[in-house]
Amino acid sequence: MSLLDETCAAIAAVDPAIAAAAQRRLDEKTKPRRSLGRLEDLACRMAAIRRTPAPDLPVKAIVVMGADHGVAEEGVSAYPQEVTRQMLLNFARGGAAINVLARQAEARLLVVDVGVREPLPPLSNVRVQRLGPGTSNMARGPAMRREQARAALECGIVIARELVGDGITLVGIGDMGIGNTTVASALTALFTGAPVEAVTGRGTGVDDAGLRRKIDVIRRAFAANDPDAGAPLDALAKMGGFEIAGLAGVVLGCAASQVPVMLDGFITGAAALAAVQLVPQAAGYVIASHQSAEAGHRFVLEALGLQPLLDLALRLGEGTGAALAMPLVDAALHILHDMATFAAAGVSDSGA
Repeated sequence: MSLLDETCAAIAAVDPAIAAAAQRRLDEKTKPRRSLGRLEDLACRMAAIRRTPAPDLPVKAIVVMGADHGVAEEGVSAYPQEVTRQMLLNFARGGAAINVLARQAEARLLVVDVGVREPLPPLSNVRVQRLGPGTSNMARGPAMRREQARAALECGIVIARELVGDGITLVGIGDMGIGNTTVASALTALFTGAPVEAVTGRGTGVDDAGLRRKIDVIRRAFAANDPDAGAPLDALAKMGGFEIAGLAGVVLGCAASQVPVMLDGFITGAAALAAVQLVPQAAGYVIASHQSAEAGHRFVLEALGLQPLLDLALRLGEGTGAALAMPLVDAALHILHDMATFAAAGVSDSGA
């Protein structure tokens, strides 16, 4: 059995009975029932994923995968393709938004080159798992070979396993790749059935002509590849990207180990959508950090059955939304562990 098949087979649905047990613990706290709203939901979701009504505070990491996309040659981004490599170097130097926010969230940051067009110099803080110098142009044929898509998924699974083995209990995911909003829009249209024009946004800030070009490119990619949503590995090969497939693998690997995944925005949401197409039970292990400003993100969240924790009009990527939302997990679990009960505090309960 392959690593991918073994991992998919190990993913079980989260247990709603444990979430209910966590809610009963929260109902004993000195507050009107459900008065902490979705913070209580978050604590219960963590409990269900971790298989205990009172999970420990998380040990956090954020995985940012970077890769280039052949479709960028169609002029779908406001930025040139070399920015992918330049930004990975910026991550390595600690100068990007995700570096700042990961430090604030007290999360380990793992940067992975899964296929930037031009290789980076050797760097101690960038993991090299290159699958090629970027994908092929999906507007003209498959973005990847099927074996490359499988290798990308398995790369993510291996990284997830290593993090879990190091004691990480909450993994955020982020992306870097010029052209990847076009790819994410294509996957979202495929897996949700939504119209291409409804799920395609301006990405890095393209103008009206650029937006029309993106929509046309995605339609051409559908015509060139005839992808089947019912064959997710094949669809991911035809319409995906190295970093998106790799992040989907992280989702699968974490789900198999009962570790929650904090999504960032549209790109990581598309990766989670691909993972859920492979294993529907994986949906129970992902948490939506925020509502992206990208048009297609709401379709992704609806398909995953998720409500975002934040809405800050973010559209940067890099895992920034995941880093911002991680302290909310800390807060939710501190409430579960540290807040007094009615009985302990000598406070009368309404009994409601």
